[in-house]
Amino acid sequence: MNAGLLEKYVRTERLPHIWCPGCGNGIVINSLIRSIDSVGFKQEEIVVIAGIGCSGRAAGYLKFCAFSPVHGRVLAFATGIKLFNPKLKVVCIMGDGDCASIGGNHLIHAARRNIDVTAIVLNNNNYGMTGGQYSPTTPEGSKTKTSPYGHMESSFDICDLAKSAGATYVARSTTYSARVLTKYMTNALNHKGFSLVEALCDCPTLFGRLNKKGAGKKMLLMQKDRMVQVDKAKKMTPEELRDKVTVGELHKAERPEYTEKYAGVIEKAQRGGR
Repeated sequence: MNAGLLEKYVRTERLPHIWCPGCGNGIVINSLIRSIDSVGFKQEEIVVIAGIGCSGRAAGYLKFCAFSPVHGRVLAFATGIKLFNPKLKVVCIMGDGDCASIGGNHLIHAARRNIDVTAIVLNNNNYGMTGGQYSPTTPEGSKTKTSPYGHMESSFDICDLAKSAGATYVARSTTYSARVLTKYMTNALNHKGFSLVEALCDCPTLFGRLNKKGAGKKMLLMQKDRMVQVDKAKKMTPEELRDKVTVGELHKAERPEYTEKYAGVIEKAQRGGR
């Protein structure tokens, strides 16, 4: 990140950050800053809500109106803020546990309503800040602090969940493909309706160490080897896609946005129901 963007968008007095060496969170936040800068919103027009966990610390580093609510309630707070002032651009930063576990119900209904909120999900396959427990996205068979003999549960596909629930823009990229990640975040910010971008990022300190995946650089290269573009994935068999990750713009649709519909209800009520 160049000095101009750093000074404009980051509370440099709070640096150095707390993230571990090799953590992918910094790359994701870098991409978010670049995408926000490219779309031209004023800083006072943006509200950033970050969850609880490693990714949640981003709220304290960014120069926006930003805060961290209680665990799993990011999208609930985002819904209230957007309804109060629909002109604001509301950006949610969540980890995979924060989004799909305790916050999973809020994810489903924010997507169902198609409220104009942008959700950025940093998926590192475990609960990093609280010690490396398994999360809803931990791959089956992986070792974590709460599954030392191998995780026995199937994992969520957050993008499939968001699409099925009604999100109108869904994309996935990795910290290896930072420029592409920035592009998808830009598209999400410009989209009218509920948008979700999943950023696959590495956690070398906990998930990587427990699963013998090496340091941050090696984990980035593993992302590169596992990625399959969505158009190519459609032509591959389930066997060929095993242990691969589909990336790209996974879903785009248009349908009425929630706050605009709500404004219509208010107008009708003011006319006495006519």
